[in-house]
Amino acid sequence: SCPQCEQAFTQSGDLKKHKLAHSGVKPYPCSKCTKSFPHSANLRIHMRIHTGEKPYSCSQCDMNFTASSHLKIHLMKHTGDKPFACSTCNKCFSRSSHLIRHTRIHTGEKPFSCPQCGKTFNTGGNQRIHIQAHMGEKKYSCTQCDKAFLKKQSLVIHIRTHTGEK
Repeated sequence: SCPQCEQAFTQSGDLKKHKLAHSGVKPYPCSKCTKSFPHSANLRIHMRIHTGEKPYSCSQCDMNFTASSHLKIHLMKHTGDKPFACSTCNKCFSRSSHLIRHTRIHTGEKPFSCPQCGKTFNTGGNQRIHIQAHMGEKKYSCTQCDKAFLKKQSLVIHIRTHTGEK
């Protein structure tokens, strides 16, 4: 599994290719927007956002996807397939990366640390949100007042103060 983002692979070659994404080397730029990608296949899939193409269709419902891997993950919702089980509490997951992240609840492992203050986190997502707090970057702004938030969920909860929704 990738030490930076927890994604797991069955072959070392796939992990090696994946690690390029973290290296910052992105030689495949999109001609429609400012994004660039480490692999031509990533660019090809990304271009479907601009064209609206979603060639992978779910046979169980009317959802369509830009990548076959997204369809494969979606299909597990219909089948209920969760092949990755926690050896401590037997909770099951559809993705190995979710099991790895869950296991940290039991072990207390926090492999992601803030380079500025040293605080540690159990997921890379929590680390990124924390680092944004150091930078003062609050990208979720309320349209009804001048408050801004680090997390989208915090904004959603705040908006309820304006709407009165419980």
